[in-house]
Amino acid sequence: MKDITVKAYAKINLAIDVLGKRPDGYHEILTVMEQVDLFDLVRVSLTENNQDIAINLKSNLPFLPSDSRNIAYKAAELMTDRYGGIGKSIINIDIKKNIPVAAGLAGGSADCAAVLHALNRLWDLNLNLDTLMGLGAELGADVPFCLAGQAALNEELLLSREPLAGTCALASGIGEKLELVPPLKTMILLSKPPVSVSTAQVYAGLNLSEIKERPNIQELTNGLRENNYNKIIKNMVNVLENYSLKQYPIIMQTKERVIREGKAAKVLMSGSGPTVFGLYTSNSRGKTAFSKIKQMNNETFLTRLL
Repeated sequence: MKDITVKAYAKINLAIDVLGKRPDGYHEILTVMEQVDLFDLVRVSLTENNQDIAINLKSNLPFLPSDSRNIAYKAAELMTDRYGGIGKSIINIDIKKNIPVAAGLAGGSADCAAVLHALNRLWDLNLNLDTLMGLGAELGADVPFCLAGQAALNEELLLSREPLAGTCALASGIGEKLELVPPLKTMILLSKPPVSVSTAQVYAGLNLSEIKERPNIQELTNGLRENNYNKIIKNMVNVLENYSLKQYPIIMQTKERVIREGKAAKVLMSGSGPTVFGLYTSNSRGKTAFSKIKQMNNETFLTRLL
């Protein structure tokens, strides 16, 4: 095998709770994440090279970094450091971005996970999903979940039968410790306002003592296991909204607009923002909302949870 293309899926957070700050500076969180049917295409190929292993990354977005500032590039570096003795070659990474950048949808983490999966196959390493997730955790908190979802959804990776492969999970720690839960299957509208949000800034600015509403994550996961829609919707709360909605008024404006249009079952910000999503049990309501919200934010998508 000389090349492979991996679908790198976006994710949303059905809920996020921040428990406190850890001694290492990161925050302890509880969150439920699910994959969305919106994906980048990450093609990885190998070209023979008599010199040391080299990495060549390009994408359809000219502003996307093509060096170690890009987490997908870092994934190739990490695999080269650990398994570079496999053979001398040029690692070519071609990313077709469809997931909005800096959106709270884990697009960068998804691309990173795709490179880890691809090199595992191209180099015939036969690493199991648990090992890959350990590597991913070194690169970013969302990468292990992206690896799990890609394993479940990309059959050519040959990992869909692994016990950790799945599209919805309860995540703890900094988000890297996963427990699979049944997914919520519904139509979803995603709308990213034209602003970028720094995750580090959001966590640094969050005042935990001011949080008045928190999700009951246990009840939420029970709702997913029981297919109890009321329990799920009741506990879809993102405490990071306490900072992001105040700091970035356009996120609040987007959320209010989605609430007004199309009668969503739930409207919430994903991750640290700025993307807002609405869940719909009716196709017609979802399509109505999409036609109106698209006029407000160009990066608006109507798709489904996986």
